[in-house]
Amino acid sequence: MFVLRLVLKNALRHKLRTLLTIAGIAVAVMAFGVLRTIVTAWSAGVEASAADRMITRHAVSFIFPLPLAYRDQIGGVAGVKEVTYASWFGGVYKDAADWKNFFPRIAIDPDTYFDLYPEFILPQDQLAQFRKERNACLVGMKLAREQGFKLGDIITVEGDIYPGKWDFVVRGIYTGKDETTDETQMLFHWKYLDEQIGKIQPGRQGRVGWYILKVGNPADMPRVARAVDDLYLNSRASTKTETEREFQQSFVSMSSAIIKSLEVISFVIIGIILLVLANTIVMAARERSREYAVLKTIGFSQIHILGLIGGESMMLAFLGCGVGLALTFPIARGFAKAFPTFFPIFNVEPITIILAVVVALLAGVVAAVFPAVRTLRTSIAEGLRAIG
Repeated sequence: MFVLRLVLKNALRHKLRTLLTIAGIAVAVMAFGVLRTIVTAWSAGVEASAADRMITRHAVSFIFPLPLAYRDQIGGVAGVKEVTYASWFGGVYKDAADWKNFFPRIAIDPDTYFDLYPEFILPQDQLAQFRKERNACLVGMKLAREQGFKLGDIITVEGDIYPGKWDFVVRGIYTGKDETTDETQMLFHWKYLDEQIGKIQPGRQGRVGWYILKVGNPADMPRVARAVDDLYLNSRASTKTETEREFQQSFVSMSSAIIKSLEVISFVIIGIILLVLANTIVMAARERSREYAVLKTIGFSQIHILGLIGGESMMLAFLGCGVGLALTFPIARGFAKAFPTFFPIFNVEPITIILAVVVALLAGVVAAVFPAVRTLRTSIAEGLRAIG
């Protein structure tokens, strides 16, 4: 307890320097936490992928459509239990320059889509109304809160991939089964899209963006993928079938350079934490050389001296870490609010907190090593002659 009191008094001897050190560590920890959260949020869709779902898309690129006629053929492949389909709509809602107006708009088959996506929870009366009305749409709860959508509202979207002015009536608001479910999407009838585009560009009818397959046994997925792709191997629209996780991962890999950069920066911040803390501890140890020599003279052991230097370093590290983590949560919430649909799932993960604490622990230990070794090796006579 006596050593702990000395550690506290030493830390408070230069209050401004101590506060600046804690503030520097806190900012670094906060930046580390936010960057790690961005990295985990970027791949949230990969982690949320279902183990029994597969995606069939065009072999050349996701942007090329597939014939609707593939649906029944894919459904006949052994091991495939259910099949549905969807198309990316795109379009512009309000001001395209505002990130808050960007959200996924997807045309689906209302009769089969929710059988393959049970994580979308929707009241039965809303689902029934949605299925009855051709230009009806569903929106996620998070999207509804951000945009103020209510049942009966009309959402007007200016088409880009599919030209024209499109009006959709909100007939349902779905919620996610858990926090990993994306609640930022707008879903509407594929048949409505097909009918309307047939009037404008008749040659584009009968095409879907991708197929979603539910497989009875996940172990059969490699065989199912080969069987589906072999059906269209020599067709004009050959396919690539993969697990939902691989499909999501392909989108993440497109921005792999950005993710790697963020990861590198997050670990550079560890070095910043170490330098800030080490600078303070080295200065403190040099200033107290004579004091440590006196303590040795009156019988303090090397363990006591090590405890004084290491204890101060660890205390500053953990105080800075605590403040930094406390700042991370509100800043992460603010970041998520600024980009509500760009990052549908933006939560500070437990692993991020653990990494921050481990980083603080390592920084506290490493920062204390050099001044502690130097002090322990300094003789009493040399310490008494030292001028801090």
